[in-house]
Amino acid sequence: MQTFRSELENPIVEKDIIELEKKIRLYREGKLQEDKFKSLRLARGVYGQRQLGVQMVRIKLPFGRVSTQQLLRIAGISDEYSTGNLHLTTRQDIQIHFVSLDRTPELWAKLEQDDITLREACGNTVRNVTASPEAGVDPQEPFDVSPYADATFRYFLRNPICQDMGRKFKISFSSSDSDTAMSYMHDLGFIPKVKEENGETVRGFKVMIGGGLGAQPALAHTAYEFLPEDKVIPLIEGVLRIFDRHGERNNRNKARFKYLIAKLGLEEVMRLVNEEYKALKSHAFEIDRNAIFTPAVPEAREIPDFVIEDTEKYNTWLKTNVFQQKQQGYYGVYIKVQIGDISSDTARELVPLVRDFAADDIRVTQGQNLLLKYVREEALPYFFARLDELGLAEPGFNSVADITTCPGTDTCNLGISNSMTTAKVLENMIVQEYPELLFNTDIKIKISGCMNSCGQHGMANLGFHGSSLKSGKSVVPALQVLLGGGTVVDGEGRIAQKVLKVPSKRGPEVVRYVINDYHANKLENERFNEYFDRNGKDHFYQLLKPLADLTNLTPDDFIDWGHQDQFATAIGVGECAGVMIDLVATLLYEADEKLEWAAEALEEKRFADAIYYGYSAYISTAKALLLDINVKCNTQSGIIQDFDTNFVAAGTFDFTPDFKSQVLQINQQEPGEEFANQYISKALLFLQQATSYRQQHREMPAPKPVQREA
Repeated sequence: MQTFRSELENPIVEKDIIELEKKIRLYREGKLQEDKFKSLRLARGVYGQRQLGVQMVRIKLPFGRVSTQQLLRIAGISDEYSTGNLHLTTRQDIQIHFVSLDRTPELWAKLEQDDITLREACGNTVRNVTASPEAGVDPQEPFDVSPYADATFRYFLRNPICQDMGRKFKISFSSSDSDTAMSYMHDLGFIPKVKEENGETVRGFKVMIGGGLGAQPALAHTAYEFLPEDKVIPLIEGVLRIFDRHGERNNRNKARFKYLIAKLGLEEVMRLVNEEYKALKSHAFEIDRNAIFTPAVPEAREIPDFVIEDTEKYNTWLKTNVFQQKQQGYYGVYIKVQIGDISSDTARELVPLVRDFAADDIRVTQGQNLLLKYVREEALPYFFARLDELGLAEPGFNSVADITTCPGTDTCNLGISNSMTTAKVLENMIVQEYPELLFNTDIKIKISGCMNSCGQHGMANLGFHGSSLKSGKSVVPALQVLLGGGTVVDGEGRIAQKVLKVPSKRGPEVVRYVINDYHANKLENERFNEYFDRNGKDHFYQLLKPLADLTNLTPDDFIDWGHQDQFATAIGVGECAGVMIDLVATLLYEADEKLEWAAEALEEKRFADAIYYGYSAYISTAKALLLDINVKCNTQSGIIQDFDTNFVAAGTFDFTPDFKSQVLQINQQEPGEEFANQYISKALLFLQQATSYRQQHREMPAPKPVQREA
């Protein structure tokens, strides 16, 4: 493989990309362990696919914002390195698939020319910071949350406190109490609030903490009813430090932040977070309200000749895909993108229309659609006509016929059964058989290829996730049906309840049964979740039970949507949250590497970063020695305690009064130059002593380990 060197002006980015190229080369030469390499590339947005030898590349778009120039760049990248398709995700990213691993550094360098990053789009990091796509134009918003989402993204990108946590961490900013960024399902969710103090309007946020979907969904708790705006970044930093130190490291199924809250309790977690205050890089962080997130308004221009072929479709589109912004005379236009897939050619053709008749501020929505802003009222008919020519004017945004889905078995290792084709089949069926539902935004259908809820089925009014059923010696592709989830308001959400499984080919019948039953029996003005609550889960179980009958299967039931061959489960190893690396030599190498980064941070006078690198080196070194005597280490706080028990108490290493006191000075000292130098020097000495100890004792019997009680 040829060595690649980028021509970027940003030395930090250039170093990142060169590092990826170097590690790919070492991996190809067999000099870098596969698990270690996997962890590194995931943190750089490169994710293994179901198909061997190719990668999915996730492009990180903070709060879903993408300019026309960036869209052109991504479209060109997809053509050159991928398949010419852009996949919009529920976390407001864009993914491209079937990329050669060896070409990813070159791809990343070209993206960075237009300020687009892959960094920390996957792996055990702070994932893309999401926000309501309407932020800045939402008629209900107290203020624009875009600067806050952007500041959060930039503050924690490459931040040492969140580079190698136990699992991923997700943050959202909603624009109003409508909570369209779904704060209740995030590790940290923020809802903007204002209040009057001393005759002045003060900004702040309601803070939701500890939510999450996955196989075991949990609703977030309220941490603050009103947190001042300058305390947002410090709170996030404190929470991440506690998650890093106390979060589970071995059992990935129990490693999300919601499980730490369940284990310790919200009160104890918040107490620990508050203890970190003294050591934070920023005790207050002022957000630049004047940051340019209000795009230039398009100038009025002559509208070219056009013809609207289908006036009924135009009128429906106006009602379902267009809304009046808080800025008088301007409209937001939603583009409904089926299954989130838009071709690079279509994306390129969209750009001139946006540049001429909308603001240069496109937002990817959580429903895998696009939002265009600042379209003048008089331009809407022409806008529709051009979109219709591009196949981008389908009405029914956010309706029953606007189904959210993950890629499922098309590309994902964890997919059990198909979700993409299933979504297409259901959407087409709804449009043809229930056209009136294009106006219904009360029922949201969401589909995931497995139980992990990347398609957000866990908070759908009607959700499906991929599964399988046994029929004799054969396996049938199946859908688990869930009902009754969704967003309520102001941080309150509902988790969908599992009802039963049906063969996948009966998915359309499930939708028909549920919709017909609701329409036939609902009370006047009764919303779907109210109807679900009034009738109860068993009502829907009995309603759908005939569809779960496996005695009348046809040959077609054994073939999944979008496939021709008989179904067989083929689940690979998931990479959505990284892989643990527990080899002793690797951990000692990591400690040395982190101390190198600490030295660089010291030189640049980034004292808080330097101290945290030193802390990470302490942990990696101690974990290496513990693993060498077969002590199971599942949290950083446990590692510290176990090291005292097995090495300090035995007199093998001398720490006064103990290892814990020395390491946890990190949250007792302000991050100044003197303490940073002292702390890192001691961490380096510890690594040297540990390396020497291991070399001396490798041929000797290991001491009997002392395990803590669980």
